[in-house]
Amino acid sequence: MRVIVLGGGVVGVTTAYQLQKDGHEVVLLERQHQVAAETSWGNAGMIAPGHSFVWSSPRAPMILLKSLVLKDQALRFKISADPRLYSWSWLFLLECTAEKARRNTLLKHRLAAYSQSVLREVVADEAIDYDRNDRGILYFHRSQQALDKGVEHMKLLESDGQVIKVLDRDGVVALDPSLASAKEKIAGGIYCPTDETGDPAKFTRALAAKVVERGGAIHTGTTITGIETSGDGVAQVLTDKGPFKGDAYVLALGSYSPVLARTIGISLPIYPIKGYSLTIPVGNRPQPPTIASVDEHNLVAISRFGDRIRVTATAEFAGYDTSHKPADFAFMKGVTEELYPEGADYDRAEMWAGLRPMTPNNLPAFGRQRLRNLYLNTGHGHIGWTMSHGSARITADLVAGRTPAISMDGLLN
Repeated sequence: MRVIVLGGGVVGVTTAYQLQKDGHEVVLLERQHQVAAETSWGNAGMIAPGHSFVWSSPRAPMILLKSLVLKDQALRFKISADPRLYSWSWLFLLECTAEKARRNTLLKHRLAAYSQSVLREVVADEAIDYDRNDRGILYFHRSQQALDKGVEHMKLLESDGQVIKVLDRDGVVALDPSLASAKEKIAGGIYCPTDETGDPAKFTRALAAKVVERGGAIHTGTTITGIETSGDGVAQVLTDKGPFKGDAYVLALGSYSPVLARTIGISLPIYPIKGYSLTIPVGNRPQPPTIASVDEHNLVAISRFGDRIRVTATAEFAGYDTSHKPADFAFMKGVTEELYPEGADYDRAEMWAGLRPMTPNNLPAFGRQRLRNLYLNTGHGHIGWTMSHGSARITADLVAGRTPAISMDGLLN
């Protein structure tokens, strides 16, 4: 078939790759000047099944309430005139029970672990340099009490096959000597040796080049203006560069998916949650991080991409606003400098803010809704890089009418 993929982030490009692998003719549409120029550019870069816990937990409502007063909360809620923020927030709150959080976390982990296995197949098949680091990810705590709670919490993922190792502070420093100067501030950590990191934008652009080499078409600088339907299907996609017709269509526009979907009567419970990141050159600093870590007390994530480090933090319920100012990055920069004082040239940090396409239960939307030839692959939230490869394979399977390799019970709309 001829399949039109809407969206050129990591989800759209991996989907195009998997569809092409199945023998389809693929055409991808992306409004930016190149693929992976929005959310896929500035995220943490972690392939982290070990971080599959959903945000919609029993603790979330109090954190959001506190954020109206305290500005240092990892989750921040901004009062807005957007009615969709409140309807989405209500659905989010309904997911914040212990039972639903447990169920959704296990579903998310199933998808994340499968996705990592698909990524490894792609890496084995394709020569792609994306600053991969497969030494694992360290999730560390600053008090023994928090560490004990974290270990107990992690048992849920361990029961689903996640490999974990509990380290004391000496073990943390042995794993990553660059944390030696912060040793006394760290009680210990949970090490997930099978988690990994890599630059998602670098990966996505290299994979997109493979798709084009093999005959696929990627139209960047092409803004989708509408979808034209006929009967029970999509007839064509309208853009500022003219219409595009296909046999099937995949909606992979991340935070903008619900905006386009509404025009054809499909309601998607996806809302943009703003995240912030710093990309900092290592320069000549002698002790950069050697593996990725998450400061669980401050919810600051730090990844190493070759000669750069990526620092991410904060989730702000702020609509489609991607504006930012230096003060927004002061806390996360301060935490990173405290942990890795000789880790990077902090004065040369590049600031970025972008949108995570969040669903209330933190699970992406798959499959068809209402229209026979429109497939959803969207709403991957804060670990879209982790879940993208499996989601792409699942979407290719659904387009082909095949049963996906993992159970879709609880994952398919």
